[in-house]
Amino acid sequence: MQRALVMTVIGQDRPGLVDTIAALVAGHGGNWLESRMSRLGGQFAGILRVEVPEEQMGPLSLALRGLQAQQLSVVVHPDQAPPARSAPRLSRLEIVGQDRPGIVRQLSHVLAGYGVNVEELHTECASAAMSGETLFTAKAKLSLPPECDVGELRRRLEKIAEDLIVDITFEELAGAVGSFVLPRE
Repeated sequence: MQRALVMTVIGQDRPGLVDTIAALVAGHGGNWLESRMSRLGGQFAGILRVEVPEEQMGPLSLALRGLQAQQLSVVVHPDQAPPARSAPRLSRLEIVGQDRPGIVRQLSHVLAGYGVNVEELHTECASAAMSGETLFTAKAKLSLPPECDVGELRRRLEKIAEDLIVDITFEELAGAVGSFVLPRE
């Protein structure tokens, strides 16, 4: 029987890290299912999901822990099927504006208050083309619970956009209706 494992990997970035992990997975009869990997501040950081024969779960986990000797930290968890629930309403949220401390905190606090799950979040700070100021951008994939009052959530996001002077785009996906763009003042 095949079992899925989810793991995080972090260590000093260098060539061959992904190959090292992939070789261990393949060497234990595993199949690489999905991953998100990136270089952040000189560190390699990744999350991945693999499937291995049940009898190889322990040996693979032990082999991955052995990568500590190469200054690579790996944490392995068995993948557990989420509890059955109604299909979530998916949404997309994008933010663009001048960088300042607290943008992610304010947005995540509002989203958590409405029971919204952040399924993916990608953020970046870069120099703006014309002004050279630091520009913050974020893109998120959100899962809204059935009881979420989308109108009230929009009003709260509008308030944040106004307070932080950022552009926020929020739209429901998968055939859902309604989207809005909040321009900067």
